[in-house]
Amino acid sequence: MSHSAAPQTAIPIRFTDLTQSGLKDDQLFNARNADAYLQGMLRCVDLVRRKVSSVERPFTGILPEEMQSRFASVDLDQRLGNLDAVLGEVERLYLDDAVYFHHPHYVAHLNCPITLPSILAEAITAPINTAVETWDQSAGGTFIEQRLIDWTVQRIGLGPEGDGVFTSGGTQSNLMALLIARDHYCAGIAGHAGNKTHGLPAESGRLRILASQASHFSLQKSAALLGLGHNAIIPVACDNNYRMDSQALEREIERCRREALIPIAVVATAGTTDFGSIDPLEDVAALCRQHALWMHVDAAYGGGLLASTRRRHWLAGIESADSVSVDYHKSFFQPVSCSAFLVRDRCMLGHVTYHADYLNPASQASEGTPDLVNKSLQTTRRFDALKLWMTLRLMGADELGALFDHVIDLAHDAHRALQDDSEIEVAVAPQLSTLVFRYHPEAPVPDDVLDATNAYIRKALSRTGEAIVAATRLEGRQYLKFTLLNPETSVADLQMIAERIKHHGAAYLTRHAMTTPAHPRATRALS
Repeated sequence: MSHSAAPQTAIPIRFTDLTQSGLKDDQLFNARNADAYLQGMLRCVDLVRRKVSSVERPFTGILPEEMQSRFASVDLDQRLGNLDAVLGEVERLYLDDAVYFHHPHYVAHLNCPITLPSILAEAITAPINTAVETWDQSAGGTFIEQRLIDWTVQRIGLGPEGDGVFTSGGTQSNLMALLIARDHYCAGIAGHAGNKTHGLPAESGRLRILASQASHFSLQKSAALLGLGHNAIIPVACDNNYRMDSQALEREIERCRREALIPIAVVATAGTTDFGSIDPLEDVAALCRQHALWMHVDAAYGGGLLASTRRRHWLAGIESADSVSVDYHKSFFQPVSCSAFLVRDRCMLGHVTYHADYLNPASQASEGTPDLVNKSLQTTRRFDALKLWMTLRLMGADELGALFDHVIDLAHDAHRALQDDSEIEVAVAPQLSTLVFRYHPEAPVPDDVLDATNAYIRKALSRTGEAIVAATRLEGRQYLKFTLLNPETSVADLQMIAERIKHHGAAYLTRHAMTTPAHPRATRALS
């Protein structure tokens, strides 16, 4: 990344002098500072424009210990005094070494380049600072969020009683799903007054939730937070494409019953983090109906298929879910955070409702006041719905779906290209837009050395800033991963990264051989 020249001298931003009121500067956003606000925003926008325009690599390769030293001299009790100084510091401490997701060689995690309308929405959301927990704080913001929830419910096919709420991400959405599944089951226990008021019943230690071995780790975290523990999540075997094996699911349900455990829910994943695999939703739905289990679909990643005109059928069965997670900040190309949790029966959201007299009294609910806090784990929430609203109104759902389709096509094209490379071992054909593979030279290499080689490759790519790739483990072995959410990335980009992967891998193995006593040259050096 090239460092840009020092900014040109700008007109100084003047804030209203409020010395008579005892304040030195008025730097709160208000009508008096409207001109200063405009000048400051233009300065910030220009800084971002310059940095993005000058990006040559997705990352500079700086190490944590190298960056940490820059912060030692920062005294937060002493202000810098003017915007130019502050922006200069932000550029030095943040932007110069930021990880830039819009770069075509960033292929690591589920971070997407974001739509221009969504950025413009953030420019509106931040200064107005709407909090959407209650109607009297958000007004139109309430209905914009609700309309988007209704739109998503309709796209999923949850039916006329469906509802939901925006969340911080898939982890919070999955927590809500398991909480509601747990409380819904416990509400039906004879003699139990309910978890909200009386806590968990005696049999809570036997409650079990089933999910595939490739499901998201937030399920274990949620189970712990809900007082059920990690062991409450039962891993279900996957097929060769890392999709939940529905026959294995049925066997696990039956085993739970034999062992006096209580299965209460199944989590099906529509887009696993590592493989993009989509569980057989229709088969899972049939088993959930048969055994009266809550069905949650974690579509945080694959939810973008809801906007696809070509691949929406890949989510067949999601309409049978009791609850669904969708992350718009993944496959809908929105800024973090922008996510939603949806339910088939709006009454189920009552499990998270608490009426506070000062905020959302029960009388308001009975009058029909739409206080969104009534169905949210959070109280204060940003108006994150506006960015998706503006994206849909300017671009349309079909164009968003086409972007996601494009990166899925890219993954399949890249898979064919990597399969033809004798030094790249691809784990499995992609379903969505992730590719799991590893460097594996034709010459035999011990498994532990091969693991160390692939771990080194990832660090080397990051250190040079050539590319940012992800890593995972598969059957105990170290692999690399391309996560493709950038329509600007091409097969040629990925082939170039693969060449650098092989370069760094070969270099590591050469050095390893030179320092291993079994190697003749190394033996001579040691003698």
